Amino acid sequence: MSPIYGIVALPLLAGGVLALVPGYRLGAWLNVAASGLTLLLSLLLFAREPGADALFVVDAFNIYLVVLTCFVGFTTSIFSATYIGHEIAVGKLKPLNLRFYHAMYQAFMFTMLLALSANNLGVMWVAVEGATLTTVLMVSLYRTAESIEAAWKYFILCGVGIALALFGTILMYLAAQPVMGPGMAAMTWTELMRFVAKVDPAILNLAFVFLLVGYGTKVGLAPLHAWLPDAHAEGPTPISAVLSGLLLNVALYAVLRFKMLLAANGAALSPGPLMVTMGLASLTLAGFMLYRRRDIKRFFAYSSIEHMGIITFAFGMGGPLANFAGLLHMAMHSLTKSAIFYAVGHVTQAKGTQAIDKIRGLTISHPALGWGLLVGVVAIAGLPPFGIFMSEFLLITSTFAREPLLALPLTAGVLLAFGALVLRVQQLCFGEAEGESQPIHGSLVPLYAHLGLVLVAGVWLPGPLVAWFQTVAHLLG
Repeated sequence: MSPIYGIVALPLLAGGVLALVPGYRLGAWLNVAASGLTLLLSLLLFAREPGADALFVVDAFNIYLVVLTCFVGFTTSIFSATYIGHEIAVGKLKPLNLRFYHAMYQAFMFTMLLALSANNLGVMWVAVEGATLTTVLMVSLYRTAESIEAAWKYFILCGVGIALALFGTILMYLAAQPVMGPGMAAMTWTELMRFVAKVDPAILNLAFVFLLVGYGTKVGLAPLHAWLPDAHAEGPTPISAVLSGLLLNVALYAVLRFKMLLAANGAALSPGPLMVTMGLASLTLAGFMLYRRRDIKRFFAYSSIEHMGIITFAFGMGGPLANFAGLLHMAMHSLTKSAIFYAVGHVTQAKGTQAIDKIRGLTISHPALGWGLLVGVVAIAGLPPFGIFMSEFLLITSTFAREPLLALPLTAGVLLAFGALVLRVQQLCFGEAEGESQPIHGSLVPLYAHLGLVLVAGVWLPGPLVAWFQTVAHLLG
């Protein structure tokens, strides 16, 4: 039996057990243990040949996303254990509100891993919808008016988006039925890839438009992004880390699976122009909005919109080099942005505020934390020698070579966001320390582990990893 069954089943079982655990401390470390065991199981995928059955598919595309999701889920569970514990200690969270927190965390991991590995398009849709429902409960954890409003906005906007994605999935099934007949085969991705060349391209085109808009809402693409800044700003920081680092990737993965179906039908429209347009719109909007943010978590939420725009643009451009850049950028953004939110969580607890204007001199008051945040911002800004510089360099140079006119707004958007990041990081990390300065609660190991991986990726990519990305880039067309 493929390890994917255990990888998907373990978080589901762990969530059921954690729902019965009464104390926070025991639940926190059981959550860490379950996440660590899931990560170990995911590494077994490298030792087996990829394969597919009626329920699951494991191929070059999703192996690295499954392992990445398990890794970030594990490091975030470590960060969450001490972060939430401190929130309880200072009275911001009540134990009653945390009754199902760890159960929902594992349920969230289950839904993401199921979406990444599902071979059935309907099961993938159900998994993405499940991810929305579990995170809604965690976004509203503080039970303030603002957090409940953010959770409702997240639920309603993403609910509308996921409904559009459902309609697109139904259209895909209707398009496949005349060729493949009724039954599960017409909903199975591997079977669809075999017969999609014979499918009516008109219905296929319409289905993809609904799917791009629907799942694009979950990706946070403009103009469907309004839920994302509120959910990040009002929810607990560990949930911000997994939302930005993992869930956005899962939603984009769903879009790319359907993009591959369109690419296999020669008469279907090219999805590239739609994705390029939405990518550039997201990048440009986020670049301008970064200058107006005064809340540190909301600021980095818009940074996530910027980078998902870059990744969507890369896959819209297509081709071996742009797809390679998009895949690398997905991994680097996940590691870097989750690391930044680890740092931000410690900062908000140490300073007692999320207001950027009230946070100064972190490299003086909390040197290890301040320099860690600085390195994270340098990495996310796309400066060398970090991995995001490599992916952005590959994307910009390949775009200049193929479509110079598109390279101009892409470069302008990247530079616009870069200016905002540099401006804010100077205010946060340098100057005289202001305001209260509480000690840091929890380890900085997850933060520096992520940044170390991003640094290594910017300097050297192992040969097998390069070959792996090249294979997937070819699959994406």
